[in-house]
This record gives sequence, structure tokens and C-alpha cells, in this order.
Amino acid sequence: MKTINRAAIILALACISSGVVAKNLSELRIGVEASYPPFESKSASGQLQGFDIDLGNAICAKLNTKCVWVENAFDGLIPALQARKFDAIDSSMNVTEERLHAINFSDVIYTVPLQLVARTNSGLLPTVESLRGKRIGVLQGSIFETYAKTNWATHGVDVRSYADQDQVYADLAVGRLDASLQESQAALDGFLKRSQGAGFAFAGAPVRDDKIFGQGIGIGVRKSDGDLKQQLDQAIAQLKADGTFDKIAKKYFQVDVIAK
Repeated sequence: MKTINRAAIILALACISSGVVAKNLSELRIGVEASYPPFESKSASGQLQGFDIDLGNAICAKLNTKCVWVENAFDGLIPALQARKFDAIDSSMNVTEERLHAINFSDVIYTVPLQLVARTNSGLLPTVESLRGKRIGVLQGSIFETYAKTNWATHGVDVRSYADQDQVYADLAVGRLDASLQESQAALDGFLKRSQGAGFAFAGAPVRDDKIFGQGIGIGVRKSDGDLKQQLDQAIAQLKADGTFDKIAKKYFQVDVIAK
């Protein structure tokens, strides 16, 4: 019978109890598209801020490593991850069947309703009948774009894709768009609560499509990085259990978004 190294057992138990697996990280490079408040944006001084930023920093602290944030256009996040420009994606990215063909994800962290925004009393609803002939803005590379092009563009709705969400809101405000589709909290913080969004409101109920929108939002990793996924999942579970995620969420959201 082979003998078992007692020191190795102690080390393994220590790793399990602390949530850190055997692979050490000197730093964790995280890709983000920083124009989507309250999830990720920049302060007046140019500092990254938002729910996903706080969330990522909390995960790095749990893993005893340093977060290095790398800004990237949203539709290029997955190719950049695959090209090893960074190690993970923490940018309000939904876990969908299509994306799972290309990359892997951590356990789902949170979910947020998706809603249409239009001028108050426009009468618009998130249906083909209501939007036919209308101009709808969406973030390029997002699930909103996928949904709108799949369900609306094929039925006479003019779906227009933008490189970042701020451009969507700018064109909506000046009348170049009739409506926009995005997560409800992002619409509140990035547009409706600001002077630019005066005279606009949510139009209709949240949009639902489990196949396109997926299970919720997680952190993207390369399929080859199984160790990193395990580390992230352990850190996420610990931060949910000790109340850290709830504390961060209450700083940014008016509703419970943490996936149980």
C-alpha cells in the first residue's frame, strides 16, 4: 500500500477550506466593455466603476490575486479572450448556448430583465406588430442584437447595431431611433435617470426568450482553463454565502438580481 503524504493532505484541506485550488494566480486579467452603467462604466476621473467591477475585485480578493482590467469592445470580447489578451470576461455577458460553443462560463451570478425603452406615451410594445417600420437600437454583439435580429428584423423592424451603448442612447435622445433594447437596470442608470432620458420610459413588459438570453450572467473563460473556472466558481459561492454579493448588488440595484 502506498503511503499518503501528511503534509499534502493538510495543504489540500487548507485549499478547500479557503476556496483556493492548487493553481496559483499572480494576477487575473479581465476583459470589460466600460460603457454600460451600472454594470461597468468610467467615472469622471476615468476610473472603472460599476457592479461587475466591484464583483470582479471581490473575486480577485477571494483568490488572493490582483485584478488587471482590460478594456475591449463588447463584440470583440470573446475573440480577444480566445487570443489570450485576457483571462476572463466580466462584462454583463449572458451564458447562452451559442456562446458556450466558443467559451466556457462560471456558474451564473445574476439575472436582469431586458426591456424596450421609447418615448413616453409612444404606445410602442416589444412586439413585431408594434415595431414594424420602427428603428430599434441595440448593442453590437449582444443578446439584445441577437433577439432583435432573429425576432424583429425578419418582420420589417429596422434593427440598428451600435459599437457601444452610449451611442444607442445618444441616437435615441435625438430621434434617430424610435426605441432601444437593453437590460432594465442599465437603461435606468445609463439613460432614464439622466437628463438625456427625460421624456422616455420603459415600453411594455420585459422581453423573454430563454433560448437566446440563456440562464443568466456569468464570467467567461476559455474552454481549456478548467482550473480557472473551478477557482471562480468557488469564489462566487463563497461571496454569495457570506453576503458580499448581496451587499454589492444593493449598492447598484433596486431589485434582487443575484442568482440563487
